[in-house]
This record gives sequence, structure tokens and C-alpha cells, in this order.
Amino acid sequence: MTQGPADAATPVVSDFYDRFPYPGDPLQDGPPPGYNWRWFVDAAYSAATGSLPQAPVNGEPLRILDAGCGTGVSTDYLAHLNPGAEILAVDISPGTLEVARERCRRSGAFEQAQLRIENRSLLDLAGEGPFDYINSVGVLHHLRQPEAGLRALAQLLKPGALLHLFLYADGGRWEIHRTQRALNAMGAGTGAEGLRLGRQLMADLPAQNRLRLNYEQRWAIDCAADANFADMYLHPQETSYNLERLMAFVASADLQFAGFSNPAVWDPARLLTGELLERAQALPAEAQWRLVEDLDPDISHFEFFLSKGPVQVQRWDEDSAVLAARGCRNRCLWGWPGRSLLDSDMAPLDLSAEGMNLLEVLEQAEPETAIGQLPLDWSDAQIASVARELQRQRVLLLRPA
Repeated sequence: MTQGPADAATPVVSDFYDRFPYPGDPLQDGPPPGYNWRWFVDAAYSAATGSLPQAPVNGEPLRILDAGCGTGVSTDYLAHLNPGAEILAVDISPGTLEVARERCRRSGAFEQAQLRIENRSLLDLAGEGPFDYINSVGVLHHLRQPEAGLRALAQLLKPGALLHLFLYADGGRWEIHRTQRALNAMGAGTGAEGLRLGRQLMADLPAQNRLRLNYEQRWAIDCAADANFADMYLHPQETSYNLERLMAFVASADLQFAGFSNPAVWDPARLLTGELLERAQALPAEAQWRLVEDLDPDISHFEFFLSKGPVQVQRWDEDSAVLAARGCRNRCLWGWPGRSLLDSDMAPLDLSAEGMNLLEVLEQAEPETAIGQLPLDWSDAQIASVARELQRQRVLLLRPA
């Protein structure tokens, strides 16, 4: 049973996830497949700030909170991508946590990290902080009072530390919200009967009905698992946002917006060209995001970083800064060692011969060797140029001297 403070929706949400443990990803023996760089703390900090986090003091382990871990998919990745970290994973659903523990046992996550998985509300974690990184994906929008949840997480962050959130967006859930209301109006409920009726609705609506088309074209594969279908269409408690309300939500906890964790989605160049793109790019950053929000009604969620305190972004324009920096290879690459890779977003990436050489030499060097001190028979300008290109590709992660 969940102890201590709880949100008003906790009992009904806990019961819902006991019925439908989410996410419904299958269990497997061995490490989880692929990677998600948002769960590799070094890559997350580098994406948000341009720099690796500061090295731990006195060899202390990295402290990570997975707030609302569900069936442990995120927890599993956090353990394998951040070996040796101290990780606390919490959730309000005992049934869901049974799956999480089994997942992490079978994958070897308990051997990778100092991992605790506990049946607790994220509102009931006083004394557990501070944390270097908090992951809370798809959780706060299921609270009756999301602002209280955000304030609770903010109190657990170290100064300068990052919080990664995922929240629903109004625009891309237009059809989902109408389907939810229709099922609720017909008394479908949030259990097995609701699941049966929900699937029947998607099969019985006219073939060109907008709600059915949205389901079949966008969500049918994701919703193949019953738990995933239920989470999308039957959930008893849900809030969604637009950009204006999202920024007000962030400000309510005195946190700083540190950037989207899917920044390509918010780039006007994804939607515009020519003169229209030039006009869009002349706008301030937040105005560009609002423009993208208006132009792309399919955006179904916001995923982003928040910081406790001002976000200090590291620039690597000066050769001297690059040469003095310490660095490491991004763990989230598919195909290493090799020049033809999938990058951290699983997009094809071909390294230059010089880039491959620098990374190989770096991996053989003593820890904390400055980039400029690597045994490469190149000029300082060439070393800095190659390292900067690797940093831009998010293959090489750098920390200032």
C-alpha cells in the first residue's frame, strides 16, 4: 500500500495500473534492446547544456530517481546506461511494480546499478534527495494536481541538476480525447469491459471516421498490447497542455526550461522552406515553438528538460576550450566500433576517418586526458576541428577543464 502523502487520484490510478500494468513491453533475458539517450545521464546533460555533468565528488555514485517507473522499462535502461549509479524507482501500483522487479531481475539491472524499486508516491519522497537526475515520463499528467507533483520533484533536485519530463499535448490528442469521452458517456468503464468496448468501437466506426483513421494510422501498433490501449483510451485521470500552459506549469515550481528532448520536432525547418522559413527563424525561440505548435496539430506530447537554477550552456567555439576539455564517447551509438553508425536518435551517421581515429585514441587514453593531449600526430587546429565536429554529431561528449 502506498504510504504518506498521495494525490487525490492515486487510488483509482493505482487500481487502473494494477489491472493494466504499463507499458506493456515484453520481458526478456539480458540487457534491454537498443537505447534511449534520454536515459543516459551524460548524453542528457550534453543535449541540454552542451557539456557533460561535473564529475562526482569523492567518487560518489550518480543519484537517479525514476518517478513513476511503471513496469520498469525506463528503470531498466537507466541501470544499464548508467552503471554503478544509485537508482530509486517508485510507482503507486503494486501490480505494475511486480513486473518492474521481474524485468530488472531478468535483464541484470540489479547487477548494473544500486537499484531500489519501491511502492511509493512521488509526493512521499522527502529525505530521499538530492538527485543528480530525475526521470518522470508520462506521470504528472495522471495526477489530480500535477503542480504539486512538479513541486515535489523540484525539491528533490540538486542545484543545477536536470529533470526530464513527458507530458501530453492538446493538439495531437484531439481524437483521443473525443474517443475517451465517447467511451465514458457509454459507461464503458476502465476495466476489461471498457477494453472490449473500446476495441469494438475502433472496429465499428465508419472506415473514414476521423477517430478511427487516427487510431489505425497513428496508434494501432502502439496499442497492440491491451495495457497500452487502455492507457491511451480508458485512463481515469488525464491532463494535457498547450505551450502556454506548459510554460506556466514549469514556472509554478520555480524551475527553468532547459530545452526539448526532441528538438528536431520544434525546428520550423521541419515544416517550412524559403521566405516562410526565414520569417520563422527571425522569431524568438519560444515564438518559433508556438508557430510549430500551430502548424503541426499531430504533436501529441511534450518531452523536455527542466533545471533547478539557471541553465548554463557551454559553447565550443574556441579551439582552446575544446583542447582543454575532457571527453568520452556517447554510449548511445549502434555499430561502434565502426565508421557507419546509428547515432543517438538511431539515424544513419558516417564518421570521417579522422573522427574514428580520434575516438579510438580517446578510448585507449588514460581517464581525464585532455583532448589536446591525445597522442595524435595532428596540429592543435585539426584536433579541435575534428573534436568539435564529433561533439556537434553528439558522438563525443565534452566537459570543460
